[in-house]
Amino acid sequence: MQISYVCEPGAVGPDGGANEDVVVAAGRFVVVLDGATTSGLPTGCVHDVRWLAGRLAWALAGVLTERPGLDLREVLREGIVRTRGLHPGCDLANPESPSATVALVREHDGRLDCLTLADSPVVVETHDGALTTVVDDRLDRLPPMDRETAGRLRNTDAGFWVAGTRPEAADRAVTVSFRTAEVRSFALLSDGVSRLVERFGWSWEQLLRTLEKQGPAHLVRSVREAELAMAEGSFRGKRHDDATVVFGLPVAG
Repeated sequence: MQISYVCEPGAVGPDGGANEDVVVAAGRFVVVLDGATTSGLPTGCVHDVRWLAGRLAWALAGVLTERPGLDLREVLREGIVRTRGLHPGCDLANPESPSATVALVREHDGRLDCLTLADSPVVVETHDGALTTVVDDRLDRLPPMDRETAGRLRNTDAGFWVAGTRPEAADRAVTVSFRTAEVRSFALLSDGVSRLVERFGWSWEQLLRTLEKQGPAHLVRSVREAELAMAEGSFRGKRHDDATVVFGLPVAG
């Protein structure tokens, strides 16, 4: 597959911004992780979110390389298990333990397989012009909540699931598969970019057309312009978030 991407921190700091998004790409797969910013409550872990997101991304890449035809939910499960093994001394049962969303696309055996967990979507356009948004919308269906409530609902069927220390989170991932020959293009997004649709009124078609014609950097600039145009106090959460967008074209053969 051919891909282009931008992965940009949401804020500028002494270290250039603490970017908790991660992209790992190879000839037949691409993985996007968006580290879940901590609530400020004790995590039981000596590692931060960037550590978790980076280690999990490379664990997933390892599984995808070693077992290219494995079911994507099993890829995610094994990636979580491998990452757990890197910090066994931490409290892996703590619901506040570092975690991340996952978006994954793999090309194998004439298929383009997609997986998402939590709020990092995959958008696929087929040659007939149809768009499919592969999205896990559990978070969108929950009401606003405080930190303690979010902790109680994290990785439960009453709430939402993320990739961290619970291998069974893989069973809740959303997966869709396409014939590679049918796919025209695809995109993977962290919620720092998908907010163009979810908050700023874009359509998925507008997002994908802009991405195709003007590239990932332009799409991220569009996000920043929309964020800066918001009146103070008119937004929930962070005004600026880490922003990752991948644009991909499948390659037959």
